[in-house]
Amino acid sequence: MRFNINRKISLALIGFTLMASTGCEKFLDAGPDPSNLNPDDYYTTPEHATAAIAAAYAQTRFIGGGTGIFANNFQMLDAVTGTVGTETGQNSDLNNLLGLAYNGDNAFVNNWWNGLYNLVAQTNLVIENVPGIQPMDEAQKKKILGEAYFLRAYSYFYLVRLWGDVPLITKPQTTSSPDFYPTRASQEEVYNLIVQDLKTAEESGLGMTDGSGRASLGAVKSLLAKVYLTMAGEPLKKGTSHYQLAADKALEVINSNAFSLFTKYADLHNPSMENKGEQIFQIQYLVGVADNPMQAIMLPNFKDISKFGTEVGSMVPVKAFYDSYEAGDLRTAERVGFFYTSYFDKGDGALRDLSSLYIYKHFDSVGHGTSGRPGTGNSSLNWNQLRYAEVLLTYAEAQNEAGGSPNADAVAALKAIRDRANLTTPTTFTQDEFRQAVWRERWYELCFEGVSWFDMVRLKKVFNTTTKGFDSFVGHSFPGNGATLQEKHLLFPLPTSEMQNNQNLRPNNPGY
Repeated sequence: MRFNINRKISLALIGFTLMASTGCEKFLDAGPDPSNLNPDDYYTTPEHATAAIAAAYAQTRFIGGGTGIFANNFQMLDAVTGTVGTETGQNSDLNNLLGLAYNGDNAFVNNWWNGLYNLVAQTNLVIENVPGIQPMDEAQKKKILGEAYFLRAYSYFYLVRLWGDVPLITKPQTTSSPDFYPTRASQEEVYNLIVQDLKTAEESGLGMTDGSGRASLGAVKSLLAKVYLTMAGEPLKKGTSHYQLAADKALEVINSNAFSLFTKYADLHNPSMENKGEQIFQIQYLVGVADNPMQAIMLPNFKDISKFGTEVGSMVPVKAFYDSYEAGDLRTAERVGFFYTSYFDKGDGALRDLSSLYIYKHFDSVGHGTSGRPGTGNSSLNWNQLRYAEVLLTYAEAQNEAGGSPNADAVAALKAIRDRANLTTPTTFTQDEFRQAVWRERWYELCFEGVSWFDMVRLKKVFNTTTKGFDSFVGHSFPGNGATLQEKHLLFPLPTSEMQNNQNLRPNNPGY
């Protein structure tokens, strides 16, 4: 069922709450369902504040929601990069994304819009109501509000990059609200709110890290660096000033010494290494409360290598992208880096050649099984949103652009990424050589994480797997299927259902 924006943002999304626990365990735990409460009677105790912010975190898991047969929402951001394909043909919405033939009726487009505005709605409820709760420890109240501001900024950062001008809703909505049928705010206005929300979150008393999976000061600063980097490029073109802001904010994260690269790529999908080390902010999953639903999508199509009963194969790497990695790059090493071509029969049996290429970067061997150890058939593996590798590459790119050439720290940041991949790094670069070297590492290191598409848009450049250089966005053809990018693809279309329910959203983005 589709919901228009006005209904979504008027919902009191307390619903199924996930209550907080202490220590460094995931804070997910099944809690009470207060959805039968009157919102006027809620937000009266500190426990209500805790439940409300937990409900906001729960909304982030829309990213793993289903999108018709054999598909999940998260696939949208990589399907349009040319780096992935599918072994199945049943999902027409996914096929249209892969072929760049989507429109406002696409289920993925609808689900991302709905999911993000649901998260906006819940954070608005927290921001509006938690300040009035008395008695409540003021430091705890401030932290909960900081988390809400972070999550609202996180939502709007996705919204503005996907759709450009979007409705800017900052208050809980009812049918009597004056902006119940909102117009679209300019991208500049949306970015101004994002920056202000993140600056507010910075001052909320959050710790630099949070082992339970909540937003931390490190996450706030990392996201703000990413926002500044994006603002420096297309379409705002803030240029040098915002490259400098991005470099400065990323350097704050680096100099905090609170985060570090894992020595092994396997730790990126090791459940025991979640919410620490390289992982700055992740969407939380926990078997029995909220199982990770993404695993089956990336398994080979029904080749019986997992304890999971369903093996879909609707998100597989394009071989041309894999082949473009440098020789000896550990990220291409079999079941060491980001790919695999063989696995164990039924998850824990004899090793079998799969005669094709698959994504290992998010592979949960606990759920699937591994040599000599049967799988569980379910997954608690978190889904990454911000990690330290991206912070290093953000700093390297931004410092080079702001300074006119890379300094020693920028080269060291790039070198750290390449050292882990067992690659050598030149000691000297021109500005343009370094620029393209960092762009390439972003493609290779951050692939299949929903990052590459946004790099394509902010740079208006696309990695060419043959030349290993960068083509203009418009006119670039994908190596796997020949789909060609057009100017209109810089933004997604607004969902048709939203346009029909709210005339104030018209016209749609150019070309749709």
